Amino acid sequence: MLELHDAPLAPLTTFRLGGPATRLVTATTDAEVVAAVREADADGTPLLVIGGGSNLVIGDKGFAGTALRIATSGFDLVGTTLELAAGEVWTDAVARTVEAGLAGVECLAGIPGSAGATPIQNVGAYGQEVSATITEVIAYDRRAGETVTLSNEECAFSYRHSRFKADPERYVVLRVRFALEDADGLSAPVKYAETARVLGVEPGDRVPLTQARETVLELRAGKGMVLDAEDHDTWSAGSFFTNPILTDADFAVFHARVKERLGEDAVPPAFPAGEGRTKTSAAWLIDKAGFTKGYGSGPARISGKHTLALTNRGEATTEDLLALAREVVAGVREAFGVTLVNEPVMVGVGL
Repeated sequence: MLELHDAPLAPLTTFRLGGPATRLVTATTDAEVVAAVREADADGTPLLVIGGGSNLVIGDKGFAGTALRIATSGFDLVGTTLELAAGEVWTDAVARTVEAGLAGVECLAGIPGSAGATPIQNVGAYGQEVSATITEVIAYDRRAGETVTLSNEECAFSYRHSRFKADPERYVVLRVRFALEDADGLSAPVKYAETARVLGVEPGDRVPLTQARETVLELRAGKGMVLDAEDHDTWSAGSFFTNPILTDADFAVFHARVKERLGEDAVPPAFPAGEGRTKTSAAWLIDKAGFTKGYGSGPARISGKHTLALTNRGEATTEDLLALAREVVAGVREAFGVTLVNEPVMVGVGL
């Protein structure tokens, strides 16, 4: 294992923000991952697990403990069954499944980060979520002190949530297994309206896998959601806030606030989210509360391409970013009575 002390963490995150870690360990095998976790737990040392760093907001003071960077590799495809090591670059893995002619994750192309992070967040975009194809997650259970295999059901997936996110100190993901589909070179049924519109098909139709992946990449790039070192609109964690899910009663109150503020003809986005619950759009809320694309005058601003992304324009600190996030949360709450929740994991800081 590679070990560094007083090691900068900002270069390991897509925000490029955050102070140093007391100790940074890079593990390239599952055994090294488990050994580093066990050592930290035995010593009572705080542990921060880092994959692709695409969903982390690290405080300017850094992390007083051991940061474990998972850099394992492994892409094992047998028939339609795929097993990925946690350290595999997710967007590269998606490209390889498309090349193999298998459907199920093609609309998750371009999402930054590592494969091991996908079950934690139940990563999803453009009508697909990894929970639809994950069959098992192999993880080190810090409480039991052993490696375990969790079924899809045991992962307790929900919108941008899972058992791993609910109990972040317990599990360290080592490998993820997927069941993909051989649809003769076609995609899974297209579910997302925007994707269907751009593809010129109806929701539920299938298209060639390569076409589906390339279309999603183009859509993401247009919103600054594909990493580009030269484009500060991509110096972000993607969507900074999750889409609020409201009870029917809360949605009725929210709808009334919308009409009061925007006029009787105003209709907020609304999507079914289970019995008695409705999901609305965080991006819509942010925009209608007055925080438009490019909002801000400091080193941290809303992306010029998408209102849901908060960005580092190159010289920001974590506190600059958090100040902007708090302003947005307060403004949306005042305008519509809805409290936005951050999607990235906060390390040593909070809203």
